Amino acid sequence: QNAYIESFNGRLRDECLNEHWFPSLLHARTEIERWRREYNEERPKKALGGLTPAAYAKQLQ
Repeated sequence: QNAYIESFNGRLRDECLNEHWFPSLLHARTEIERWRREYNEERPKKALGGLTPAAYAKQLQ
C-alpha cells in the first residue's frame, strides 16, 4: 500500500507542485484539487482494465 502512496506523491510533486507557481494558498488549493480530480476521475487505471473510473462505473450499470 505504501508503494501506491509513494507513486501518488511523486506524481503530485512532478505534475502539479513543480509545474505551478502558487501566488496564494487559495490558488494552490484550487490547482491541487483540479489535479487530484483529474488524477482520480479522468485517468485510465490499470486496476480497472485501462478504463477511467467513470467508464468503469458506467460499464457496471
